[in-house]
Amino acid sequence: MASSSVEMDPDVARNLFVEGATLVLLGVPRGTELGIDCKSWQVGPKFRGVKMIPPGLHFLHYSSVNSPNCGNEIGPKTGLFLTLKPREILLANWNAKEEDLDFSASKNEEEVSKIRANLQELDPHLGPYPYDVMRKWVSLTDRLTEEVATKLQPLSGRICAFSDVIPELQFTHTKDRAEQPRNDTACQSMREGLDRLPKMKHREGTELRFSVIPKKTYPPGATPAEITQCSMDHSYALDVVLENYYKTQPLNLLGELQFAFVCFLIGNVYEGFEHWKRLLALLCRSEDAMRKHKDLYLGLIAVLYHQLGEIPPDFFVDIVSQNNFLTSTLQDFFQFASGPGMDSTLRKRAEKFKAHLTKKFRWDFDADLDDCAPVVVELPEGFTVN
Repeated sequence: MASSSVEMDPDVARNLFVEGATLVLLGVPRGTELGIDCKSWQVGPKFRGVKMIPPGLHFLHYSSVNSPNCGNEIGPKTGLFLTLKPREILLANWNAKEEDLDFSASKNEEEVSKIRANLQELDPHLGPYPYDVMRKWVSLTDRLTEEVATKLQPLSGRICAFSDVIPELQFTHTKDRAEQPRNDTACQSMREGLDRLPKMKHREGTELRFSVIPKKTYPPGATPAEITQCSMDHSYALDVVLENYYKTQPLNLLGELQFAFVCFLIGNVYEGFEHWKRLLALLCRSEDAMRKHKDLYLGLIAVLYHQLGEIPPDFFVDIVSQNNFLTSTLQDFFQFASGPGMDSTLRKRAEKFKAHLTKKFRWDFDADLDDCAPVVVELPEGFTVN
């Protein structure tokens, strides 16, 4: 595990040495890819953990690696959010069977006391926290609290790049299997092939617990005019999410946006990207909510500024080119933010953010705004429509 290439300020280093937390990770196999927050390394033979970790929320992540005889293939990434206190020591042992870290030893006060007493001997085997990425990590998680991270993290405590799924039907009996579609004949269509596949579900306790965004953006009993309005302005759906999950602290929704982004960017969890997109679309297309929740939207601009700063300019072209997701979503946001009745601070902040993105990504947010407008067609003289 290599040390940081950035020189740490001596006062900061001294403070982290005294106040910083320590992760003691015993038995992690050589070659394992392990990281904390925005940086990762390949574990060497002398590795025993990480020291001088700033107190607060962190994301520990690791991927097991097959032996050279098996091709050195890297397994899927596993991660977990940890909140560390000043001078805290967390102790974990590598479980070779599960290829996972077992933190149960941290609950054994006697074991932890032994580690604390021998910390000086252990020190040469502890890699320092990568101070050069601390500013980046804080900017990506400044709205994410321990409470929100705990609420969103799977009950298993592990965030896995590959979902742990099992069949919805266990096919315990021959009768169960007999009732399923036969697979011994050729499929006539893609749909038929998909229908033949077993229906899968997350293994209980392994699913991310994101807020549920209503599929219907309008209230029960809405009139056709209200349905039309709510399809253009998603404020009702956003209010439902805030009421159900963040009633007392609406700004914690930004923490969920950051949680989803970190799961994708660092944890390689595609589900995190999908939820980030849905949440962002909901926020950006809620015009009335922008007037009611000024602080939420000022915070959203700051969150997006840092998130998009971590993404290569061509990323969204490659991933979402079919729907042009981000440009169309932000185009709606900027259009609403410049509308009547918007707070002047929010309007100015949105204009500056728009200019920044236009310069950085060369996105044109003013193009094709009238593509969806009704087109008036001049009919030839004497032509009638039946």
